Amino acid sequence: MKLIVGLGNPGAKYSGNRHNIGFMAVDRIAQDHGFAPWKTKHQGMVTEGRFGSDRAILLKPETFMNLSGQSVQAAMRFHKLDPSDVIVLHDEIDLAPAKVKFKIGGGHAGHNGLRSIHTHIGADYGRVRLGVGHPGHKDAVPGYVLRDFSKADHSWLEDVLCGISDGAADLVRGDTSKFLNAVAMRVAPARSGTGTKKPGKPASNQADPIATPADAVSKPRNDGSTSSSDERTALQKLMDRFK
Repeated sequence: MKLIVGLGNPGAKYSGNRHNIGFMAVDRIAQDHGFAPWKTKHQGMVTEGRFGSDRAILLKPETFMNLSGQSVQAAMRFHKLDPSDVIVLHDEIDLAPAKVKFKIGGGHAGHNGLRSIHTHIGADYGRVRLGVGHPGHKDAVPGYVLRDFSKADHSWLEDVLCGISDGAADLVRGDTSKFLNAVAMRVAPARSGTGTKKPGKPASNQADPIATPADAVSKPRNDGSTSSSDERTALQKLMDRFK
């Protein structure tokens, strides 16, 4: 069983923020895969479902971002899970918009949600890093992540969310390569061939060099007669020139 945690802040005020892309992702998984209705539990919102024989719990902490670890720890204790059973989906300013990567362990890079989770369960959990881009200066980061996605972001954001949903079963099974491939197929789908062949070299308008116009004129034969069509082979023509 896997605990899939989407990070964000509760309430309509924050629902469209870049910081809430983790909430958006687990919402899409629950919606597309017919999970049970959300209910309040473990200091957050929880739903359960299955991908074949694989059971998954989706969690949206409602403690606000900087206390997310309390909710994650509560859910882990209840279900008797280890950090290796936890996967956190979160916004990542160090990745370009629409870029998605997976990692296990490592630092929190100043992300308040990850910092809290590190404090409560350690660093040995999986993370799906959802690129939202960087505002350009570290002082602008808080305001940037707490603003809604722009209209221009909506097309790639929808592709990313659909890709995460497409690959959710692979993520739960632990096949992160297939999961990331499912996302990539949405964000940058492979282009099919047109089926049109590259034009070939045009046929030459010149006559065959072995049968040039000069060879086609009437020429005397060995018997003294002439013919308008020279039926000699190339070798015979060459021999006749030296006679």
